[in-house]
Amino acid sequence: MKKPTLRAVAGTDVPADKDAAEFYRELEVDVLARTIWGEARGEGTAGMNAVAAVILNRVEVAQDKGKYWWGNSIIQVCQKPYQFSCWNRSDPNFQKLQSVDENNLYFATAMRIARRTVIGALQDPTKGATHYHAAGISPYWAKNEKPCEVIGNHIFYRIVEG
Repeated sequence: MKKPTLRAVAGTDVPADKDAAEFYRELEVDVLARTIWGEARGEGTAGMNAVAAVILNRVEVAQDKGKYWWGNSIIQVCQKPYQFSCWNRSDPNFQKLQSVDENNLYFATAMRIARRTVIGALQDPTKGATHYHAAGISPYWAKNEKPCEVIGNHIFYRIVEG
């Protein structure tokens, strides 16, 4: 049996004019913007800001605790399975999420919000929320929880265990 060899995958190299931190920051902005767009493009700027705040609040909880089950970075939090449905491969938004670009007005807005979020310029309109759901549905995790904010068609909660 032939021993496998490692080789670079095309398109994954860090461009020579960027350092690794800058490359990661751009990737972080892109993943965050896609999550914002996938979850809240129909909610206007206020709703998109709120989704970004939830993601950032989750990262802050993880940093305060040393780590947390939903991930420790923006990318981990956004792509944690079954947390943001737009990343679920079975979700109809998943394919759209992969191909959207800044020619789409809502995605351009999501990119602007993501850039502001990553540099710490986003104010939290959710009062510290770590979870949300669309109005009109009742997820099991929201039972007996008190909402901390309602923005557009989303209801926000702060739920941190332990």
